[in-house]
Amino acid sequence: MDGNRRWAKEQGMPTNEGHRKGYEKLKEVMSWSREAGIPHVVIYGFSTENWQRSEEEVSYLMQIFRFILENEIGKMIEKRIRVRFIGDLARFSEDIQKMMMRMEADSDGKEYDSTLHLAMSYGGRAEIVAATNALLKEGKISVSEEEFSHTLWTKGMVDPDLIIRTGGEKRLSNFLPWQSVYSELFFSDTKWPMFTKEEFDAILAAYSERERRRGK
Repeated sequence: MDGNRRWAKEQGMPTNEGHRKGYEKLKEVMSWSREAGIPHVVIYGFSTENWQRSEEEVSYLMQIFRFILENEIGKMIEKRIRVRFIGDLARFSEDIQKMMMRMEADSDGKEYDSTLHLAMSYGGRAEIVAATNALLKEGKISVSEEEFSHTLWTKGMVDPDLIIRTGGEKRLSNFLPWQSVYSELFFSDTKWPMFTKEEFDAILAAYSERERRRGK
């Protein structure tokens, strides 16, 4: 979901307003995804690199996360959306960690129409290193792809069929490097707050026409 800060700057608004608008757009896209019958949505909400941003910006983002955890995710569960968090969650404050665990527990073991995977304090390289160290700690000297996948933060999550990045950049920026090897990639020049349902639907239509051979 790239382009919040640049959109705000173009509008003569503070950075925080861009993040607020980006959060509103996220709710719209979740609605569009459900309408399209997409069973799994992965959102790159906060990267391991994002911790390096200014203290003011990180603090504001934490306020948004708390608001989502306290107000919005409960509504998602009511709408039969399961919620999962992936990333180095130990870096968050204790209260945020507890809210994350509670939200996951509230939807655990229940039947839902869709699952929202929120990548928070997530970095693909950090994930791979963490999984490798965990396996070494277990005394493993050789593992299968399945064993390695099960040790990742994303264990239990299906690999993404389609990845969309807004904002004009043509790279994945440390997002799901292990899981994305056969994902179809779409890069949009539209900044995230201005992303439209028309463009979303057009991407889905283009995706449906691609032939996915997976090396066969």
